[in-house]
Amino acid sequence: MTPQADVSPFLLACRRKPVPYTPVWYMRQAGRALPEYRALRTKKSMLDACSTPDLVTEITMQPVRRYGVDAAVLFSDIVVPLRAIGVGIDIKPGVGPVVDRPIRSAADLPRLRPLEAGDVPYVPQAVGNLVKELAGKPLIGFAGGPFTLASYLVDGGPSKNYELTKSLMYAEPAVWADLMDRLAEITIAFLRIQVQAGASAVQLFDSWAGSLSLDDYRANVLPYSRKVFAALADAGVPRIHFGVGTGELLGAMSEAGADVVGVDWRVPLDEAVRRVEPGKALQGNLDPAILLAPWHVVEQRALQVLERGRTAEGHVFNLGHGVLPQTDPDVLARLTELVHVASQR
Repeated sequence: MTPQADVSPFLLACRRKPVPYTPVWYMRQAGRALPEYRALRTKKSMLDACSTPDLVTEITMQPVRRYGVDAAVLFSDIVVPLRAIGVGIDIKPGVGPVVDRPIRSAADLPRLRPLEAGDVPYVPQAVGNLVKELAGKPLIGFAGGPFTLASYLVDGGPSKNYELTKSLMYAEPAVWADLMDRLAEITIAFLRIQVQAGASAVQLFDSWAGSLSLDDYRANVLPYSRKVFAALADAGVPRIHFGVGTGELLGAMSEAGADVVGVDWRVPLDEAVRRVEPGKALQGNLDPAILLAPWHVVEQRALQVLERGRTAEGHVFNLGHGVLPQTDPDVLARLTELVHVASQR
């Protein structure tokens, strides 16, 4: 039976309340590894798919049906709001987001205008469709963190070292502050649109914040993440904060105001408990690559994550990053069942 939102194990865990079992969802569960997803995507680009409500609805629902997870995550992309306000950005297969005119100076900033609901009419339509179809099971909305969005806008696409982004941050602090503030406002608007349409929780993906030192993160990123979470404090939904390679930043990230801190696979959850502020649930953190190993290895490592997760005030089982495209969907279904059964209270 589908859980109602007020007793959903996922929402209970996010709020650090007792749960009947540890809830599960997977980052990038909507798409990638599913053959039914690839079949739907044959005729549409990623961003065109993200702006087609019926397609968003179907792709979001596929892993819910296939895996039996405790929450759906909206099929979208972090660059959707940027494209919606007129930024020339596309997702090139095998490359990632590519910007045609990068942001490099104060003169470029006016191109980042505020996001309005009318810019993304397909988002509330898709969310509304999903809320009906999920029948009480939570839907997670999401957005990219300001730093991660900035890294694509300034470098012009994916980068290993974020040279141009960091150079702007160090050399032009006033321009950087204006850029990050604009991106924070866009992110707030995008998340509010999802919540107002019925999303039960939101996750801020600041995927590349782990490229920064702790001092740089505190000075140049934390104030804007804090602004995003503060603006959603009255929304009444759990707020999740996640980044990759952020082991040294977990304490600072937990100060941003989220209810749940996502942990990648590099830091054991019991150690993460010591690094984050009290009053936070944790999410994570099985290494996605482990899912390519034999089942006995997957089972052993998943049980370790569960055991360490018991030290947290609340625990949502997830991967330490997104599902890898070559993952066998049947393994994810089996993993979901394992977590549910092994964690029953």
